[in-house]
Amino acid sequence: MQNIRITKEFKFEMAHALKGYDGPCHNIHGHSYELKVTLIGKPINDPTDPKLGMVMDFGDLKKIVKKQVVDVFDHALVLNKTLDSEAVDTLRKHFEKIYVLDYQPTSEMMVADFAARITSELPDNIKIYSILLRETGTAYAEWYASDNL
Repeated sequence: MQNIRITKEFKFEMAHALKGYDGPCHNIHGHSYELKVTLIGKPINDPTDPKLGMVMDFGDLKKIVKKQVVDVFDHALVLNKTLDSEAVDTLRKHFEKIYVLDYQPTSEMMVADFAARITSELPDNIKIYSILLRETGTAYAEWYASDNL
């Protein structure tokens, strides 16, 4: 059986601020993110399996990505942990979905984080081939497994 790639697309809204950035994105601002997750694996060849012919049920992939990424980051404010803790505490008094990450919340760093989060939930026989995180209509970051062996 040959390897086949499957892709599922997701959308979510998220705000962030880039601490220390030398442009307007150092301010809190938001994006309508588009996420494309591509997996690679061999289709199930067991005629008794209800998933016969599938690499992975798209519904199962959706559950994983929603749990690990979309439900976490959708309508959240995401900040770098090096931001002033007093400022973060003030924001937390007024808003409930604030995440402080160990990294600068750029598309590049988030796509790598998302790859790790999704990988942790995948069956052993299925791997991530690539992830694309679109921040705007003309800007995106990509993560490829082959670049990260």
